[in-house]
Amino acid sequence: MVISVIIPVYNAGESIEKCLDSIKNQTWKGEFEIIVINDGSADRSGEILENYRKKNPEMPIQLINQENGGVSKARNTGLKIAKGDYIALLDSDDEWLPEKTEKQMKYLVNKNFRVDFITSLWNDEKVSFPYAIGSNGLVAISLNLLLFKITGQTSTAIFERKILENTGLFDEKQRYSEDANYWMRISETNSMFLLPEKLVIAGNGKKSFGFSGLSANLKEMEKGIQKNIWEMYRNKRINLLQYLFYFVFSKLKYIVRPIRAKL
Repeated sequence: MVISVIIPVYNAGESIEKCLDSIKNQTWKGEFEIIVINDGSADRSGEILENYRKKNPEMPIQLINQENGGVSKARNTGLKIAKGDYIALLDSDDEWLPEKTEKQMKYLVNKNFRVDFITSLWNDEKVSFPYAIGSNGLVAISLNLLLFKITGQTSTAIFERKILENTGLFDEKQRYSEDANYWMRISETNSMFLLPEKLVIAGNGKKSFGFSGLSANLKEMEKGIQKNIWEMYRNKRINLLQYLFYFVFSKLKYIVRPIRAKL
């Protein structure tokens, strides 16, 4: 049983070693296929990655260098060549806690749980409305819940290979809320859950809004969210009334986000 780990890298010289160490320190006893996509980094990321590979020959790291095309294109490059039975996503400034893979795989391999896709909590995230812990100890994820409030930070996700076949790849034209878009598309034909345990440290523990990086650009993030809502309506996943509700609800959250960023 093999898990393909897809890691897009862009100017991550200060964090990529810690990121890769977190894979090396996993308690899961299966195999990893580690695919690192250096997406046109202008810092020493490429050199650091080459040195790391030489120092850790036991780790099956495949390094791909390409011109900068954005995180979705980089992830897709890895997804297209991944050979694993399961796919895990990991961003270059994030870290997995040691038992992350082992705990999630227990649910993926046990068919009694009927889990195709599983995420976890990260940083200081908690399970909150509209999500709730079910009788199986997991938090169910659905399209309407995702439209109300997105959950499942990218580096927490592991899913079955069949999702590549029934859902496809990330939208390379979308630079903001692209992970939410993928989760929503996955939800159409797959069972999705969140394991309510903190298993990932993202961005060295920083908040998701108000800091440097894509999530700090709130205006563009809102455009991405609105694009997701429209796409779900266009594809008849939600009706007109639902579309109008989520459209207005997202606009109201957009007004509040700058206040949250300052807290």
